[in-house]
Formats: sequence, structure tokens, C-alpha cells
Amino acid sequence: MVKMEAGICRVRKARPQILLAMLMAVHGQGAVAQEKGDNLQTLSQDPAQWVMPAKNYASTRYSELDQIDTENVDQLQLAWSFSNGVNRGQESIPLVVDGTLYIVGPFPNNLFALDATTGDLKWTYSPPTQKAAQGVACCDVVNRGAAYSNGRIFYNTLDNNTVAVDAKTGKEVWHRKLGEINQGQTMTMAPLVVKGKVLVGNSGGEMGVRGWLTALDENTGEIIWRAYHTGSDADVLIGDDFQAPYDWMRGKDLGIKTWPADRWRIGGGTAWGWISYDPELDLIFYGTGNPGPWNSNQREGDNLWTTTIFARDPDTGMAKWAYQTSPHDLWDHDGVNEILLLDLEIDGKPRKVALRPGRTGYMYLLDRTNGKLISAEPFDTVTAYKGVDLATGRIIPNEEKKPSVGRLVQDVCPAPPGAKDWQPTAWSPRTQLLYVPHQHLCANLKMSEVGYIAGTPYLGATADMYAGPGDGYRGEFMAWDPVKQKKVWAIQEKFPVWSGTTVTAGDIAFYGTMDRWFKAVNAKTGEVLWKFRAPSGFIGQPSTYQGSDGRQYVAILSGVGGWAGALAVAEIDPRVRNGALGFVGATQDLPAYTTGGSTLLVFALPEQPGAAAGRKSGGADPAAKAAESAPGSETKEASGASPNASPDKSDDTDTGLAEAVSGPASADAPPSVAPRSENPKGPVGEEFNAPAD
Repeated sequence: MVKMEAGICRVRKARPQILLAMLMAVHGQGAVAQEKGDNLQTLSQDPAQWVMPAKNYASTRYSELDQIDTENVDQLQLAWSFSNGVNRGQESIPLVVDGTLYIVGPFPNNLFALDATTGDLKWTYSPPTQKAAQGVACCDVVNRGAAYSNGRIFYNTLDNNTVAVDAKTGKEVWHRKLGEINQGQTMTMAPLVVKGKVLVGNSGGEMGVRGWLTALDENTGEIIWRAYHTGSDADVLIGDDFQAPYDWMRGKDLGIKTWPADRWRIGGGTAWGWISYDPELDLIFYGTGNPGPWNSNQREGDNLWTTTIFARDPDTGMAKWAYQTSPHDLWDHDGVNEILLLDLEIDGKPRKVALRPGRTGYMYLLDRTNGKLISAEPFDTVTAYKGVDLATGRIIPNEEKKPSVGRLVQDVCPAPPGAKDWQPTAWSPRTQLLYVPHQHLCANLKMSEVGYIAGTPYLGATADMYAGPGDGYRGEFMAWDPVKQKKVWAIQEKFPVWSGTTVTAGDIAFYGTMDRWFKAVNAKTGEVLWKFRAPSGFIGQPSTYQGSDGRQYVAILSGVGGWAGALAVAEIDPRVRNGALGFVGATQDLPAYTTGGSTLLVFALPEQPGAAAGRKSGGADPAAKAAESAPGSETKEASGASPNASPDKSDDTDTGLAEAVSGPASADAPPSVAPRSENPKGPVGEEFNAPAD
């Protein structure tokens, strides 16, 4: 049945046909909603769908679906799979709208629409992306996914175009060019649609670009506003009603005055991460990237407004407040990570908070009404800083590790990718815990003088990364209590955990590892209940939805790459430890575990007798039938996981790959290909147990 609690729909187990009808009636799903105009807030609360990258505007990545739970997750099977044909880093989030699943591939950024229940390919949209864009992408040619609104799919291409595609037909509606690859700009982030505006940002902080966030009209693609992250108040969209939470961020034109002369013009501060939205406050929240170059000696000052969390009016772009997490950033500790919007009781009082696991290694908890810092506790090893001053809001650099030209600074923790990079977390209102995939790396760095040449790397630093303190583990999946400000449990992994996660009302958290395991974990205890060995490592983001047959599905792309997995997919010499901006040193053994991949994997519990009659497409997917006997899945008994989230000692054993790979769409329904219009409308570590209170 569908149980309504405080306006939140929680799905209990029911007969598939009845459940589907009830969901459509309660949530206005599908064609009816599209005819009347979508309410994204309502659609995002529909457990059957996944219409925006973070599931909802609060960026919780929490699903009310509970058909898959701690008692039956060990029966999870591969239902169907699909290859997007590009064996590079697969970071895209699978969207699900009205029974159709959408994924964006890495460059050349094809968009695929598939039946979410059967895996049949409906159509493919192929934009004419410029090949030269691959040469200026700092960290693989990835794409983090698309967004949906009013019958259209919106996403960015590597060559700086935002496109709108008809969700039903795959035909282009409009595209808008927003940047120049010859200046080093690219676009990899997933958009967010708020109040009819498609919000997008640029990449290229390692190329000396100037960062911005742009709002486009969802109907025409016209630019409504653009906020730069360096420069004058007029450019940054800071007006009279801007309220900085601390004195050191107050003053006129700080985006110029906190830089050496004209360095702000090539100062970075890109917006390649995530955006959240609070409809009640009517504010969007997002962060900006690192300043350029990495060599901080060439850019004295706080370098505002890089590494900054912004709260802005979505209609005008005007900033309401801002908080800089890493003034005069020394170590490439971007501020682009996701911001979860939660209502928590802090010190006995209800607070509207913004929760951010920072690249600096601190878990930031802020009052989202004004940007004031509530707490900032470390969640991984930190030697680069001495803490965060809660009175002033400023991070405290470790002066012993202050970089200077030619000096080798050793044991900088966290390393440049931070304690956590872009890979998104998930929050469960049931457990009141945040689930955090992250890395555990330190680095040795040396700074050097660098000159700016448009479209070329602008770094002035070399880095050599390696495992942080411990017995060699380089990644971790952990649960964090933001009220008690402490780690509750953790699973240590041999490689950085570069995948995102999602958590469900069935108390299951899903995540993937770079050595090819997709895992289901008890969200309360951290026990690994099930795992599946995939064709390639995971750096993607899982989503979950309900198919037309009433079954809950879990989808994720398998395909190692990105910054962390560059060694496995690019022509890089593994002996050069500072290759891939230093990540080669931390992953020299990765090619022994995985190569590149391009496979979408979709899982479900075994189909119950008679359930196939509820399918819209009529009949089970042949690939799903074949997958029922395919090797690759392991139950909690086979995995050897303990209730205390002990190390998974079977990770070194390959139990076989998924053998059921879906082919093209059925012969009676060939897919259509819709090109862009040329004339558009516009080693495993130890267990962790939290100390007793």
C-alpha cells in the first residue's frame, strides 16, 4: 500500500498492478503530468521516478522504495544491461521519468533513452561534439548526467553546449553554446532545473578559465543571468542585500581586491559540481572550484570567490550570502561538493542546515538561512590544516606545510582530490545518517613558476599521491552522524571510493568500488549484505526506481575512469607517479583489477510468477532471463561480511563477470537516432567501530 506520513509517500509492498495505478493517481505521474506542466517538486517525491540528479532538490539521494530490504537484498539479480559504447569514465546518473531511463555517455556525449523495465532502446540522440574538447578536459571526458523538466531532457556536452531534447522523441529542441574550448573551458556537470531555469556551470580550473554559473530559459535556451566567481560585485552578482556571514568576506569588489592585479581574470572558481534548492527560502546552493594556478605563491590573497559556497536567488542570480571554505587555497581543495539541505535538531533547537562533506576533510554544517558555521569536524586524516575557527569561520592552515617554490612538502593530508571529491553522498531520514563515499589519500607536492597560455594546463605544481595512514587502504564508505558530529561505521576499501551512493527506505545503501564490486550495505550497521562483480570498476552514481511491472530496480553505470581511474583507461605510464595530476601514484595497481567499460547494469529481485503480465511492453526481457543464472552476484554468506562492517576478504577473488548484455532494441521496435539540428531554435583496511557516547 501507499502510506502517507507527514506528506511523504512511503511505498510498502503491494501487488504490482495496484501499486502502479496508485502511484500514478497520487503523484500525477507520466503523460497526465506532462500535459498539465510538470511540478518538479512533486515529481521528485514520486518513489517510482528519479527525475533530477540528486533525486530531490534537497540533494538527499534518498528513495522511499522499500521492496528491496535487508532481508531480501541477497536475492538481487541482474535484470538487464546496456552498453553505451564508450569505454571511458562513466559518472552519469541514470534518470527515470514516466517509465523511460535516460543516461548520458562520456564524450561524444550521446544521450540514450531505454525502457526502464525491459531495457529496450527507444532512441539515441547524438550531438556533433567537437573532438578538440577531449584535449582540454583535465580529468577524463566524463559527464555527470542530465535533468528533466516539462517533457524535456537537459544536459551539457564537453564542448560547452547545453542541449534540450524532447524526452519522448529524442529530437533536439534547442542547444546553446556557453564557452570556448580554445580557452580551456569544458562542461561536465549535471544541470538542475529550478522555476523554469536550467542551471549550468563550467569546468577548467586547471586551465586558467574564469568560473561561472549560468541560468538558461528552459523553453528557449536564452541566457537569463550569469554569475561569475571572480571579478567585480556586478559580475559576481553581489548587491546591496548580500550578507556575508563573517567580517573578512565583507567589502566591495572582493573578487578583484583579494587577488594580485588582473589575476582574477584567469583565477578559476568553476562550478562543475552540484546544485541544491530550497523552495521555502527560494534559494539555490552550490560551491565553486579551486583558484588557479595550484601554485598559491602566484596569487596572494584570499582569492574570493573561489572555493566558496553561494546562496543565490534563482530568478535573478543575486547572491544572498557566501562562505569561503578554503581562503587562498593551497592544495586544490575545491568547494564544489554537494550540499544537502536538512532540517535537524541541533542543541535542542530545530535548525535549517546545509550539510557539506568538504574536500578539506571537514564535515561542514552551516545555517542555510545565513551561512554561519555550526560545526566542522574532520572525517578523515587532516594534516594540511589545524582545524576550522568557528568564531571567524576561517580554516586554519598548518604553517609547517606552507608551500614555496622548489620546496617538497611531504605528507599533505588530504591530497589534492580532498578527503571527498565530486562523488555524491546520501542521507536517510530513517537512520538520520549521512552515507559518504570518499578517498583516504595523502600527497607530496612541489610548487614551480608557471605562465598562462590559453587552453593549456595552468598548474605550477607536481603531486605524488599515496594511501593515508593505516594499512594501505585508499578509500572508505562510511556513515556519519551530523548531530553528534562523529563517524558511526565505516568500510575500508583498497581504492578510493569514487562512486556516488543512494539509500532507501529498505535501509539499504548502494555504492560501487573501483575494483569492480557493486555493494549493498545495511544502512544501520554497515554490514555488506550483497555484492556483484561487474565488467569494469565503478565511478558512477546509482539510482533506484519502480518499473511498470511493480518491481524496484537499481541502476548504475560500470566503467572506470575519471581523475581517479585515468591510469586504467588512458595512455599513461604507470611508472610516472605524478602522472594524471598525481593520481597515478595512488593507483599504480589499478590496471591489475580493471580496464575501461561502458555498461549500464540494472538489478531487481527475482520476478514473481504472473508479474510479467503487468509489463507495458509485454513479456520479460531475454537478457534478464539469461542473467538469472549469470555468475557475478554474491550473497552476504558468500561475501564473508560481518555485522560490524569487517573487511571484505573476498574482494581479490574474481567470481566471474555479468554475462547477460543487452543487445539493440527488439526487431519490431527499432531505435531511432536523432542528431542535433543544424538550425536550432535558439589492500583492504580494518573495521571501524564508533566509540561509545
